[in-house]
Amino acid sequence: MTTQHSFDVVVVGAGIAGLSAANRSAQQGLKVAVLERGQEERYLCNSRYSGGVLHIACHNAKDDPDKLMAVIREATAGKADPALARALATRAGQAIDWLMKEGAKYIRVGNIVWQQHVLAPPRPIVAGLDWKGRGPDVTLRQLVTNLEKRGGSMFRLPALELMEREGQCVGVVAGDAQQRHEFCARAVVLADGGFQGNASLVKQHMGIDLTRVKTRGAGTGVGDGMRMATALGAQMSELNYFYGHMLSRDSFTNDRVWPYPQLDELGTVGMVVNEAGERFVDEGQGGVFVANTIARLANPLSTWAILDQAIWEGPGRSARIPANPQLAQAGGTIIKADTIGELAVKTGITVQGLQNSVDAYNAALSEGQLQTLRPVRTAKPLVPMAIQKAPFYAVPLCAGMTYTFGGILTDENARVASSRGGVVEGLYAVGATTGGLEGGTGGGYVGGLIKGVTFGMLAAEHVAQTLKA
Repeated sequence: MTTQHSFDVVVVGAGIAGLSAANRSAQQGLKVAVLERGQEERYLCNSRYSGGVLHIACHNAKDDPDKLMAVIREATAGKADPALARALATRAGQAIDWLMKEGAKYIRVGNIVWQQHVLAPPRPIVAGLDWKGRGPDVTLRQLVTNLEKRGGSMFRLPALELMEREGQCVGVVAGDAQQRHEFCARAVVLADGGFQGNASLVKQHMGIDLTRVKTRGAGTGVGDGMRMATALGAQMSELNYFYGHMLSRDSFTNDRVWPYPQLDELGTVGMVVNEAGERFVDEGQGGVFVANTIARLANPLSTWAILDQAIWEGPGRSARIPANPQLAQAGGTIIKADTIGELAVKTGITVQGLQNSVDAYNAALSEGQLQTLRPVRTAKPLVPMAIQKAPFYAVPLCAGMTYTFGGILTDENARVASSRGGVVEGLYAVGATTGGLEGGTGGGYVGGLIKGVTFGMLAAEHVAQTLKA
């Protein structure tokens, strides 16, 4: 049986990107439907799991646009599409204000530059997963309420395929084997997240075995939007990299140690080694880069963060949800010893290999010759510290994948780019289902929430302008 519906705009996905697009569309008098595959009242999505910070590459999203453009260029090593970067840098501040008018509340965390707009109430400073009643959860529920008050409709249905007429997207087919729904629409906005929850796509595009990487987000993004857009000839960005962090390897068996504390502050200031005691990555490139590298190892469950007391008491305490003391309090493994040799024995790491790596690292650091290390160790912006003050620590690591960086290419108004040139008329994409702004070398994190809200707004405004023309 097939049921037909008619709307001005159909949005696929009800995370913060999709709900921003839907509410901004409804504000402008458009008839809106949202398709969400999650069946629970508080359906899971990465927005709900997030820390709730709206920032651009760890900078205040309300900074001067030219400054933010430079920040994005640096964060993405110049690989971000300039038009997308400019759109985000220019409109992010307005997006923050718009979300506040929708009922979102913010707190500011002291003078920390990138934590000036944290959705309230904030998550507590404890390890583990704690999202119910926190800022992102409250904000999503408020946006759903706003949409319903504006006459918008929510359908708890999975999207199956896009409808096409003469090369233009004219709707979405949704439902299951028993009930098929055809949502005819003048515009469709894809906002269903990345493909981090689809093991076969992760393997195909990244060469990563998802069973040996911890899913750090909700895992609900399975690439439906990307699949449907591809069928209409949409153009894709590179799909190689993900946003994530180093986590405790115990996260596979202990839910209290993920998604926080992340362990980037330990490994990027100290050393990351394999079971032979060898460094295999430039830790100074940052936690996202290191996590991507770990995930691609032949054995991604064989790595360790190596540090000393000074690192444990310094950077180990500096994160928003710090490893010291949160990891120990959550029952995470921390191995401690008075010498590097004893540390190697306790962990099963090759003794001579670890001793050689620590000695070489300390010598290069003291002599200002980090570039002679193999692999090279970058010294900025993450300044390395010597590993010389007992006791010494080893923490077993794994890669934690939050969301995929690559996806559907769009223009600055979120219109989907066509592989045949131009755009796919009537089709838009926002949030983590899109590419072209983040990623590139395994780093390149710009910010999931702010990207979702800003381009959700931009898509809605362009749709309204086009339909009312």
